[in-house]
Amino acid sequence: MIRLPVADQLIGRVPVLWRALAAILILGGLILMLVQSRARILSAGTEVKLATAPVDPRDLFRGDYVILNYKISTLDPAALDGEKALHRNQTVYVRLAPAADGFAEARGIYLARPTTAAGESVIEGRVTSTGSCLAGADGEPDCDLGTRAIRVAYGLESYFVPQGTGGAIERTERKRIEIIAAIAPSGQAAIKRLLIDGKLVHREPPY
Repeated sequence: MIRLPVADQLIGRVPVLWRALAAILILGGLILMLVQSRARILSAGTEVKLATAPVDPRDLFRGDYVILNYKISTLDPAALDGEKALHRNQTVYVRLAPAADGFAEARGIYLARPTTAAGESVIEGRVTSTGSCLAGADGEPDCDLGTRAIRVAYGLESYFVPQGTGGAIERTERKRIEIIAAIAPSGQAAIKRLLIDGKLVHREPPY
């Protein structure tokens, strides 16, 4: 009976140096794919304007950052088109359209990418919690309105800025801050620009 060498034996015959080089090439290739994917989103994605609420900044190892909370982060499925019963960790697609003030607002939430009308876009997110307090007119959670809201994360919740500037952004009034996000046809999104009072503060380079 012929015994074929197992994978461990074959790998063991490859010199350590070549194995290390192969691992570096594979890792480098994966990083390059991620960078290229993000660059495509920033350069070719549909732009939407999002109202934000910055929270505590600081990562001593990577410079300053701001944690961002969006109006579209808290959604009431009962008031939107699409799915009504959603669960934590589900991937969802939120249909967006510009409101009268120019900021994107949610029009529907779905488990599969929906069709859109002119001027609309679809952003992919993940349900992080259910049974949350609904947001009041000021955007703050108000449990007196009910607790049927869901929280959705879009991968836009952390934004790194030059060291020493995160605190200034954190102290800025929420209504003065805008985020311009780019959304790819797949629904993936990336932060493109951060503005205060309509003026550019940070622009994210594609690379």
